Amino acid sequence: MLTAVRRAGRGMHWYLKQLTGEAKWDDYLDRCRSERLPPVSRREFERHRAEHNENTPGSRCC
Repeated sequence: MLTAVRRAGRGMHWYLKQLTGEAKWDDYLDRCRSERLPPVSRREFERHRAEHNENTPGSRCC
């Protein structure tokens, strides 16, 4: 029973990270580590991400 609860908790944690974009930050940091590049600040990363989303709309109507 406890194992199922933990697995559900991990699944919910993963889902929330994907939903909020937290996973993109983690992926970015992993890529910087693997390429041995200094990462930008979290604030700069989020600013760039917001600008990118605003300038390249996907299937928005407006």
